[in-house]
Amino acid sequence: MSVSLSLFGANFELPIILTSAGQSADVQMVQVLLQRANLEATFDNSITAEGLNDEKTLILAIGGSSKGLGAAGIRIEDELDRVSKLIQMAKEKDMKIIGMHVGGSARRGELSDRFINGIIEEVDYLIVVEDGNKDQVFTNVSNEKNIPLDIVPRITSSVEPLQKAFE
Repeated sequence: MSVSLSLFGANFELPIILTSAGQSADVQMVQVLLQRANLEATFDNSITAEGLNDEKTLILAIGGSSKGLGAAGIRIEDELDRVSKLIQMAKEKDMKIIGMHVGGSARRGELSDRFINGIIEEVDYLIVVEDGNKDQVFTNVSNEKNIPLDIVPRITSSVEPLQKAFE
């Protein structure tokens, strides 16, 4: 079940800061989606809470990657802590948060689920590729926490919800 942004009644604003929650390559896909949506975003894969400035929207590309974490020399616990503090500071600054899970079933599993479960209850809006929601975790949290959710059939279908979010 999808919840429409128009029911949500809140539009997202520029400027955007984009980061990964889990150091997966999905963040590069989200970066391309933002470009296709004609939305300019600053990308910083290691931004900390202290690094937030005048941004109005934080976009988190949610998906854990042991390869990405290893290449960045980051422990899972440290990445979870960075993202948690980033979300907390974004809320203190009254920023809106969009969580995107575009990796589908290939980006699900124990590692990614640690990031998913720790983050999705904190966001203002979710965009999820259908294949990554087979267990309905995004739908269930969306319904329980009243978080608008758009489930898209494939990654490229994320462009339209992004554009609508910033209209």
